[in-house]
Amino acid sequence: MLKFSSWRRPPHETLTLTSPILSIFRLLTQSPPLPDHIHDPPFSLTSNPKDNVKKKKKKKKKKKKENGESKKGQTFPFKSDLPFDFRYSYSEANPSVHPIGFREPPRFSPFGPARLDRKWTGTAAPAEEVVDPAVVSEQRKAVLGEPLSEDEIAELVERYRHSDCSRQINLGKGGVTHNMLDDIHNHWKRAEAVRIKCLGVPTLDMENVCFHLEDKCGGKIIYRNINIILLYRGRNYDPKNRPVVPLMLWKPYAPIYPKLVKPVADGLTFEETKEMRNRGLNLPPVMKLTKNGVYVNVVERVREAFRSEEVVRLDCTHVGSSDCKRIGVKLRDLVPCVPILFKDEQIILWKGKNGEEHDSQH
Repeated sequence: MLKFSSWRRPPHETLTLTSPILSIFRLLTQSPPLPDHIHDPPFSLTSNPKDNVKKKKKKKKKKKKENGESKKGQTFPFKSDLPFDFRYSYSEANPSVHPIGFREPPRFSPFGPARLDRKWTGTAAPAEEVVDPAVVSEQRKAVLGEPLSEDEIAELVERYRHSDCSRQINLGKGGVTHNMLDDIHNHWKRAEAVRIKCLGVPTLDMENVCFHLEDKCGGKIIYRNINIILLYRGRNYDPKNRPVVPLMLWKPYAPIYPKLVKPVADGLTFEETKEMRNRGLNLPPVMKLTKNGVYVNVVERVREAFRSEEVVRLDCTHVGSSDCKRIGVKLRDLVPCVPILFKDEQIILWKGKNGEEHDSQH
């Protein structure tokens, strides 16, 4: 048997109250009865005309992607006339050193699948066409135009050299990266010069950083103070005719290179190498490096230390093991010297047999 609840009069119809004051209060606080269609909504909500417009735009974007069109109206794959090989980093990579392995297959291009007309080799995307260097230098001279006068240089330096400059790019341990070239050209749309602040490992060799900035962007450095660089775009620079710089969609995995530190240093025996390492760990450090610091004078300090010592120690506490190895590679080529130990963020350097011959010649 189904039981039905007893019928009750709706609240708004019960007007029999005990006192007139209470009845007036209830009449004021009661809400009016709701219509029946509120409790019975339609099966589907009415569509908003704005939503229909958004859906149409999304369909158009999908069709453009299917046809291979980008946001800038360019089609895939990108074709760039830049005459150099595309790498993740230009200042921190040495093309003469070949890797012994890869952490990911070379077919995974960081530019994305079928987005670039160059083939990714695992470390670079080589240029297919060989360009005459004389033609490239003439094109750059045409963009730079006549040399700036001293007054013009002073005006640009005063405008862009300050730390509160809005046209600034930070250069970190990656050095002069490929996507950084696009950032520089984007700033050159509305500014004649760009302020570049360099920190970390690349500051060990500022000459190399300056060379790649001018070589890859086509501008000219008009000011340099320790780790601050002003890169000028040129008198005849046209933002509408800027070179095509396809962006890397992700950072590629670094390949595997041969070990930097050998078990036995070249020119020494095993016992001599062990004794050099123990001696270096007990020596006072020549310098104490900080993380993301400015290492402009490190090479000169190490060279001066090698005039009186055979082994040198650098204290790189809190710098990081990866940056320690990067510093060791730079010092090996710039000083030159032989890294013989990386332990507890301490770098032990030996000046090597070539360093002794160099000191005897001087």
